[in-house]
Formats: sequence, structure tokens, C-alpha cells
Amino acid sequence: MMINELPIPSEAKRVLLDRGIVELYPPQEEAVRKGLLEGRSLVVAIPTAAGKTLIAELAMIKSILEKGGKALYLVPLRALANEKYEEFKCYERLGLRIAVSTGDYDSSDPWLSRYDIIVATNEKVDSLLRHKAEWIKDVSVVVADEIHLLNDLSRGPTLEVVLTRLRQVKPDAQVIALSATIANAEEIAEWLGAELVKSDWRPVPLREGVYCKGYIEYEDGEVHKVKDYSDYDLANLVLEIIDDGGQVLIFANTRHSAVNMARRLKGYVLRRLSPQEKKELKEIADHILREGERTSLSEALAELVAAGVAFHHAGLHYLHRKIVERAFRELHLKVVCATPTLAAGVNLPARRVIISDYRRYDPRFGLNPIPVLEYKQMAGRAGRPKYDEIGDAILMARSPEEAYWLVDEYVRAEPERIWSKLGAEPALRSHVLSLVATGFANSEERVLKFIEDTFYARQYGVHTVKETVRVVLRFLLDHNMIELRQDLLTATAFGKRVSELYIDPLSAVRIKAGLESAASSTTPLGYLHLICHTPDMPKLYLRRGERKHYLEYLEKHRDELLIKPPEDHEELLLYLSELKTALLLLDWIEEVSEDTIVRRYDVGPGDIYSLVQTAEWLVYSAREISKHLGLMHHLGSLEKLRLRIKHGVREELLELVSLKGVGRVRARMLYQAGFKTLEDLRRAKVEALIRVPMIGVEIVKSIKEQLGETIDEKGLEKIKKKEQSTLMYWLE
Repeated sequence: MMINELPIPSEAKRVLLDRGIVELYPPQEEAVRKGLLEGRSLVVAIPTAAGKTLIAELAMIKSILEKGGKALYLVPLRALANEKYEEFKCYERLGLRIAVSTGDYDSSDPWLSRYDIIVATNEKVDSLLRHKAEWIKDVSVVVADEIHLLNDLSRGPTLEVVLTRLRQVKPDAQVIALSATIANAEEIAEWLGAELVKSDWRPVPLREGVYCKGYIEYEDGEVHKVKDYSDYDLANLVLEIIDDGGQVLIFANTRHSAVNMARRLKGYVLRRLSPQEKKELKEIADHILREGERTSLSEALAELVAAGVAFHHAGLHYLHRKIVERAFRELHLKVVCATPTLAAGVNLPARRVIISDYRRYDPRFGLNPIPVLEYKQMAGRAGRPKYDEIGDAILMARSPEEAYWLVDEYVRAEPERIWSKLGAEPALRSHVLSLVATGFANSEERVLKFIEDTFYARQYGVHTVKETVRVVLRFLLDHNMIELRQDLLTATAFGKRVSELYIDPLSAVRIKAGLESAASSTTPLGYLHLICHTPDMPKLYLRRGERKHYLEYLEKHRDELLIKPPEDHEELLLYLSELKTALLLLDWIEEVSEDTIVRRYDVGPGDIYSLVQTAEWLVYSAREISKHLGLMHHLGSLEKLRLRIKHGVREELLELVSLKGVGRVRARMLYQAGFKTLEDLRRAKVEALIRVPMIGVEIVKSIKEQLGETIDEKGLEKIKKKEQSTLMYWLE
């Protein structure tokens, strides 16, 4: 089926044709035949790169351009939200307005009412429903990307509840659920009242095989002898593809392994780069070093990128991850060694995908085989449309016996069924409170009635969760978040606020207890440990050798902490893990360098960023809870702490970091040079500011404009030329 044959507006056809999309892939054509453009709901279970997103795009633009309304595109990750936002901006040519919303859970975001396509994370949409965003009533198309994440213990319940609520709020909305191939796609389609489009078709055929001792055995029985370049098996698998003009994506089971693999491959790949390629890669490496604080991790990444190799994991600064992704897409990088988080996120295909280990380490159970679904997600990245004739997905085995086992258990196996994770008490706590607080349910029966419409009830039956619902309701009643009057449940003011803040009710209970225990404001450490004591805050892993250090620290600072240490040994270990996390955050606001934090806590810049974001939100929530409880003595301290966490600075720099472009490093440079307030900067001469390290002409111009001053462009140009001539003098 050709694009010109589709019953969509002609201007939309022009946009698609300009993108090089002339003809639909078979699964896309099947979707059209099953009612995609007539408003029918669909579950689309097809391989990676088989055109899932375009199916959603066709539904969105058809509905918006011909019927009005809005499209809501749900994704599991912020990075994926930004990627889709950039993809959809091409439709601005049609007069459509595109927005992305991923943060600030304490708002209904009324500004989104002006937009036609809204890309948001599942959690953000959940928070919008809790705030009763008015514009939700205008949504005509809901797209749920990565629907198989219903199976995920942390993200699945929110996705399931959001879809259930949207279907109740907008029963006439078209739902498009997207996923790679899953075993029980039919079951999900029945739940959503949707047609099923299921296919194994791919634009680039996929070969799956297992490598062992120099040979790849493919699923069809073909055996391939890998070229022998060295005594390093992984290098042989990589160089075979690079020498043929392709790229390789390697999945490692740990961050450490990903970095080590990239380092070992560096020399092999570097020798195959042309002078022009080396020049381009050097520019990309320099870009990495300019973005964010310079750390040993960013330096290691830049060094490898200059050689055509990179590593990619959640510990990297998000800007560095974006640079690596772009460089790989643009064919500059030959190899990327990544952790499996990449497979669940951005689209980054390669000619050959190598899964170096089928096992994953769990602190509780040790090494365990990964699910078949996860393997298929990684293998599905093999084959880049328009560049590769075939995609190669290779599992590495250590022995012939293991190779035979891998063929049966992964290559020829079907992905597991998707199972709802909504029935667990931690998941239900937050969502049951939300149902009551927003008026969706005013009794236990109404809560259960809502659950009847979930995927969980379809799989297990609502009767299996009755007792858990009663336990959750009792918890909410006991902690004054809901009340029962004349057999009707209503949220208290406290419960409503907790729901709006989008935190676990248990987090609110612990924050409340900690704040009430302090007669006056406490130290930053006390507040930081309090928020780390909540289930919403991820905890740093406590190594056995660190226990003594943190126990000694605890004894010295016991009086500062709002939560007293437990006597139970296992609970004490968790408490020390919370303390370790709090101390990382304390280092951050005391302006300890990122590189020192990375080494001291064995984390990456990306981990710091993630912890900081969560901590800022929890401190904001603690401030709001204090306000609600009338504990006014905490407000000022918590607000200052929130700002310090946001910017990573001591209190004296808060005024300076309020300026855009002046981060914590530049702010400290300005402060040390004597520019301690905004008034100091306002009075300062341009020449004096430029002499401050890391404060160039463009930063000075930005500072002055933000302070409401008019800049003499000619004078600034003279200063810039003088600065350049001085630099040239020193270089000579």
C-alpha cells in the first residue's frame, strides 16, 4: 500500500513523502486494513524497526487533522519522550503543536491545552489525572509505547492504572498499544478491546546464532567460521563486521564489563580508522569534555570515542549518552558497548548485536539467566534499515554444551507471557489513594470495581486482590489519608495533598513522623537522611567493607538524624544504606566535585543526576507536608535545601546560580573573584568578568542580558578579538 493511497489529508502525505516514506511495510498495511484510520483501537506486536511508531503517527494525524482533539503519546522513559518529541516535530509543518512533558508532578499543566500531540511519561500522565487536568477530556488518541512493560514490577502498575483510567475517562478514545513480539498479545488486545496486529516481519531479516570457539551456529543450522584476527574472540566478532562497513552493538551484563570491553577493543578499531574519521571522532570527543563537569568517566569515554568505540550505561551523564547515540546513528562510532538499559530505551540499531552474557547479577540471588523477552529485545536491535541487508544477533557461549543450551533456551524460544504486577501492596497503596482522592472510588466496592477493568483482574480475577485492598485501605485510614463517613470513603486534605505530590503514602507517613519529631529545623543531613528513609528514594548499595565506616559516622552524627537507628541487624544495614545515600547528597550540596563523588561512592554522573532529581522532589514534598501540618519552622530550611540540591551548591551561591548558564562551577569561580551577588554582577565591567576562569564572552553577555542590561555589541566584539589574539599569543 502506497502513502498516496491512504485516506489522510494530502498535506500529511507530503510530510511523509519528504521523510522518504513512500510505501507501507506489511504490518503497517495490516494495521490500516484492521481499522487504524477509522478509529479502531489496536495492539501492535511487531519486531523492532518494523514501523510501530509510524502506525501511531498515522492514527494521531488522521484524528487531529480531520476530527480535532488531541493525541497523548505515553512512554516509559524521559529519554524516549525527548526522542519521540524530536521525531514528531516534522508535523509542525501541518500546523500541529507538539509538546513534551516529563517532570513536575505537582501540576495539571494547563499550558498543554494549547498542544495537539503531547508526549509524556506514564508517571507524568498519572500525575495529570490526579490533578484532574481539564484538557484530558479532549484526548481522542492514546498511544502506549512499550506496552510489554506491564510486566515490569516498578513501571508496570502505573502504566496499567493510567490506561484503565484513560479508558474510563475517555471511553471513545482510540488506543494504540505498541510492543515488540510478546507471547500473549491476544490477551492484551482483549483487555483493551482492540484488534491485534502481530507479525514477525522485519525490514531487515534477522539471523540469530550462538558463537563458540571461533564458529557461529545459526538457528537454521548454518555454521559460519569467524575470521581470525586475534586471540580475543570479541574482537574477531567485531572486526569481521567493521571491515565489511558495518557497526556493532555489544550488550554487557554490568557497567564495569561494558567499559572494560570498550577499552579492550579500542586498539583494534583505532587501526581501522581513516584520517578523516579520526578527525571527526576527535571533535565528538572534545564535545564530550565540554559538556558537564569533567570527570574520570567522561575523560575515559572521550578517549575511547576518539578511537571509534564507546560505552553506554545509565551512570553516564545524560548529555554524554545523547552524544554517543547521535555519533552511532551518524555512523561515526563503529562499536558501542552498552548495558541492557539501552535495549529498553532509545532506538539504536546495528548490523551485528552481540549479547556477551545471558546472565544478570542480582544482589539477592547472584547470577541468573535473563528472560527470553529481554534477549529478544536486545537481538531485535540487529539490522539497520537502509544500511544493512541482514541483521546478525549473536549470543556468546563458553562451551559447546552451553551453546546447544542457548540455542534451545533463547534463539529458538518464544518470549514469556506478560503478567500484571498491579496486585502488590506497594503498587496499590499509591493508586488506591489516588482513586479515592480524585473521586474515582468512594468505597471498597468502587475500588474493586475499578480493578475489575484492569489487566490484573483479567489475568487473576478481582477476588485475588480483595484482601490486599482491605490492608491498603486500613493503612490509609490509620494514617489519616482517607476517612469513612456513612459508608463512603473520602480523602482527607492530607491524603489529597499526598496523592497530588505523587509520592508513596508510606513516604508521606515517614516524612510526617520525622518532621513532627523535630521541635525546630534540623541540619541538612537530618533532612537528607529523612527523605532517603522513604521507599521513593533509591538507595546506594552498601558493601560489606563499608559497614564499619558508616557505623562510626552514625555514632558521631546520631543526634542530627530524625529517624533513630533500628536494632534489627537487617534493618540496620538498610538504614546504613540510606545514610550512605544521604552522604552522597550532602557531598553534592557541599560542592564536592562530581569526579570525587563518582570515585567515593562508585557511581556515575548519570546516577548522581537521577538521585538529585528524586531528592529535590522529595524535599519539595517534605516542604509541602510541613506547610500542610503547620510545621512552619521547617519551611525556610527545606526550601533552601531544595535549591541547594537542584544546583549542587552551598548556600552562599544560591543567588548566583539563579542565572541561566551559571552552574555550580562557574558560580564558585565568580564568588571567589569577588562577585558574590547579582548586584555585584550588575555593577561589574565586562572586561573584569571575562578575566574570571570559565567565564567567556558569551556567558558574560548572557549574564548581563538576564540582569536587564543593554550590551554594546561593537564593544563586545572588540573584547572578543582581543581575547582571541591573547590566546594566539600564548599558543605561539
